[in-house]
Parts: sequence; structure tokens; C-alpha cells
Amino acid sequence: MRGYVIDRLKSERALLWGGVALVALALLALPFALAAVGTTWVRITNLAILFVFLALGLNIVVGFAGLLDLGYVAFYAVGAYVYALLASPHFNLHWPFWVILPIGAAVAALFGVLLGVPTLKLRGDYLAIVTLGFGEIVRIFLNNLSQPVNITNGPQGIARIDPFTLGGLDFSRTETYLGLVFSGPIKYYYLLLLVLLAVIFINVRLQNSRIGRAWEAVREDEVAARAMGIDTRNIKLLAFAMGASFGGVAGGMFSAIQGFISPESFVLVESIMVLSMVVLGGMGNIWGVILGAVLLSFVPEILRFSVGPVQMQLFGRMIVEPEVIRMLIFGFALVLVMALRPGGLWPSPVRRRELAERRQ
Repeated sequence: MRGYVIDRLKSERALLWGGVALVALALLALPFALAAVGTTWVRITNLAILFVFLALGLNIVVGFAGLLDLGYVAFYAVGAYVYALLASPHFNLHWPFWVILPIGAAVAALFGVLLGVPTLKLRGDYLAIVTLGFGEIVRIFLNNLSQPVNITNGPQGIARIDPFTLGGLDFSRTETYLGLVFSGPIKYYYLLLLVLLAVIFINVRLQNSRIGRAWEAVREDEVAARAMGIDTRNIKLLAFAMGASFGGVAGGMFSAIQGFISPESFVLVESIMVLSMVVLGGMGNIWGVILGAVLLSFVPEILRFSVGPVQMQLFGRMIVEPEVIRMLIFGFALVLVMALRPGGLWPSPVRRRELAERRQ
């Protein structure tokens, strides 16, 4: 019996590692397959990975700690502008990216604490309103900090932002290695993939740590958590700071990839989209959040490229503008999914138990 169990465990472990190897090979080959269709899809994939960063950061605040944040895009903007100001001709500074990204993360974390301090006693709708206002305040500041001292260049944004460079490797140039053509988007894809693995590792370690369990306790019952000796004040501030730091890193990478940023890139809709990714995938579940972010990044783009040709094929003319029908289908699909699976597509075990108890 013991030998059978050991053999069974070995076979399951072999299958697991085999699956991991297949996924790794697929991810390594993905940008070349997408590039064969069009470089646009590689760029869309890169933006999808950035949205995964944002969703994982917001999941710390909303999913782990239970703090509803509608102004998360502000931290994304802070990280982007920190990189743009320190790596562009705007202030004639050209610092290396590996120095700027930690600074951007730290500044975004500081902004997270600044948001968290006055909202410690707020929850639910009141917290949502305050965080929404914070996000808009940051965007308005970025829009107007061009006079009397030009800091952000106002609505015109900051252009000619330096791409990532490491030694002699320029991530914006197309180069050939071993007979394979590595364009700028493909290089950024592999860099983003490495950073994503680090972000996932940090999230997993946080969730299974004492801090993660303290966040969960605060989410379930803050009064009971305080009675058990948890410093709810510092734990909530830590959630805001950690979540914001991921947004800062994502903003810095977005700034380098795009080469141009303006306040219009950081509107309220972006916060709503990231929150939708967390809720759709499954709040509190890292893998569910990743699934939600990937789906909500790709599905609208697939609809963008398919709605128009389908109408031409069926009716011979464009009846409804692709943008309108794209958002209509997208919104209907979101409502349908949340009606059928209120816990998200891949809910956390705790959330699944809560829903099961409610049904009983």
C-alpha cells in the first residue's frame, strides 16, 4: 500500500512538472507566433501583462485586505511619471531603468500610505468614494503641474522617454539572435514575463505569510482582528503601500514601452477596468485574478478586430459602429458571468465556502 501511494505521488509530480514545462515552452514561443499574425498582438500581450501587474496589486488591497479602492490608477500614473521625469529630455535626466523602477515603486508606496492614513476608519461605499476622488485629484494635478514651474508638461504629456537599456542591449531596437528576429515588443515581452514571475512569487509568499493571514482577518471582521491583537492600522497601511508599489512598477514599465505618457492615459475607466479584472477572476485568488486580467485584456481587442468584418460578411455594410457593439457585447458578457458565478471565474477557497454557506 505504501509503495502504491509513493508511486502515485511520483506520477502526479511528474505530470505536474510536465505541465509546467509545456506552459513554459508555450510562453516562450508565444511572441513569435503572435508576431507572425502582426506585431500589434505582441504589443497587446505586453499591455495584458501590465494589466496583470495592476490586477495583482489591486488584489492585495481589495482581495486580501477587503478595502475597496477605485483610485488605483493614481499609483500607475505616479510610477509612469517618475520614470518619465527621470529618463527623458524633460529634465535632461537619463537614469538607468533598474534605478528608476525601485524609486517609482517607493514613491507609489508613499502615495499609497498618504491615501491610507485619512481613510483608516472608512469602509465600503465611503472608502470607494474617497479613493475615487484621490485618483481624480492625482490626474488633475498631473494635468495642471505645468505652471508656474513646468513639472509634468500638463496635458501635452512627456515624449521621447528612454526605452530600457541593459549594457549594449536596447529593448526598443530590432535585432537578430541565432537566426531569430527579436523586435522591441518581443524583447519587452520576455522582460515583462520575468518581472511577472517575480510579482506572482511575491504575491504567493505574501498570501501564505502572517501578513497575508492578518489581511484576511481584517477583511472578514476588523473588530475581531483587533481583539486578537492584530494592529489593523499598520496592516491596512501596508496593504495600500504594497498594492501601490506594484502599480508603480507597472507604470514605469508602461512609460518606457510607450515612449510617451499624458494624464489622459490614467483616467477613471482604467481603475474600473482593473477592478473588474479582480472581481471577474475571483477576489483573493491570485490565479483567478491573472485569468480575469488576461480575459479582459484580450476579449475587447478580439471583438475590436472581429465585429466589423462579421457585420460586413452578414449584412454587406456596417450597421453598428464596431466600438459601440464591442462594448455592448463586452458589458453583457460581464453581467452574465457575474450573474452565473458571483464569486468570479476562479474564486478563492474562502470565497467559495462563503457562497456555499449563503446558498444553504
